[in-house]
Amino acid sequence: MSKEKVVLAYSGGLDTSVILKWLLEQGYEVFAYIANIGQEEDFEAAEKKALQIGASKVFIEDMRSEFVTDYIFPVYKANTVYEGRYLLGTAIARPIIAMKQIEIAKEVGAQYVSHGATGKGNDQVRFELSYYALNPQIKVIAPWKNDDFLKAFKGRTDLLEYAEKHGIPTKQTASKPYSEDDNLLHISHEAGILEDPGHECEEGIYSHTVSPENAPDTPTKIKIEFKDGIPVKVTNLEDNTAKTDALELFEYLNQLGRKNGIGRLDMVENRFVGIKSRGVYETPGGTILLEAHKDIEGIAMDREVMRLRDMLTAKFSELVYYGFWFSPEMEFLMAAIDKSQEAIDGEVTLKLYKGCAYPVARTSPTSLYDKDLSSMDIEGGYNQKDADGFIKINAIRLMAHNKIINK
Repeated sequence: MSKEKVVLAYSGGLDTSVILKWLLEQGYEVFAYIANIGQEEDFEAAEKKALQIGASKVFIEDMRSEFVTDYIFPVYKANTVYEGRYLLGTAIARPIIAMKQIEIAKEVGAQYVSHGATGKGNDQVRFELSYYALNPQIKVIAPWKNDDFLKAFKGRTDLLEYAEKHGIPTKQTASKPYSEDDNLLHISHEAGILEDPGHECEEGIYSHTVSPENAPDTPTKIKIEFKDGIPVKVTNLEDNTAKTDALELFEYLNQLGRKNGIGRLDMVENRFVGIKSRGVYETPGGTILLEAHKDIEGIAMDREVMRLRDMLTAKFSELVYYGFWFSPEMEFLMAAIDKSQEAIDGEVTLKLYKGCAYPVARTSPTSLYDKDLSSMDIEGGYNQKDADGFIKINAIRLMAHNKIINK
């Protein structure tokens, strides 16, 4: 009798390595799936490790370009930031991982998919909502919500002991049990001593950025060109290096951001499940891109369109963070955001310096900026006397309010 098949989203780390072995012990045939979305990983070593543990086959899928063009760029052209700070590095990656996992499940004839997300976090929601949206018939094995698994594993100490017992190599140790999620957009650091929000993150934990204090003492000046809100070219004005391929462009922004100490964030956020959590993030290229995109919109986007789009952005960021990427409301919002980005074209010059990316100049062929109209030195097609009536009309309600409260 053939075993039931399951496709496991496998990272090569502690949790999913233990889960792979545990699934085998439950009698499943396990296919390990590794999504290459730009994480610093030895994929050959991870494949070897999965096969040694007992996986029937390992799928390593290179989705870096698709991740940039179909996920990072669309999200960033909406200036999407969760709770005003978090640049959604983990959240954006989950739908593309889930999509390929469902495709592999269909390919190998698996009824089940599995993941290593805990029952306290956001990723369980992001993965499983995506699975069910893409294949309503799929069955999900979530070990961290399974009674037998929870009896065996109370936390990372139990995982480490199990790994040692079964000869599963791991980079984590009991003295440094940090949980990290790494991809092209960011790396996050959680767990261990970082669970104390009053404890300052040690410099040694950061891996994708130099400290701003140790960044170069001279700024790096770059220019980013946009077309319909999407970056199409980045040029280093110091040495004339230019990148136009989407993946190469974003990797280069990461390189520049890393060198200049850009993109660090240490915050306490609200998870979808209602728990507050502390996360330390490094998002070098994304931080640069966000600042540049906001700046080009300043010159090329209509004021009222911007206000409406900003209202939608708050909801859009929630949908990304909560895991509703494959939803009708996301389709609706994406269409509106795409419309808002028509003619958001031009170039932004930025200085990258000691943790900051700040725009210093911008030009746009679709600019709504009128120098003569804006100038304080010339009249320029605007009758300043008209402002008198404009001000008085806007003052009517203020005067009425003042009259009432001062009775």
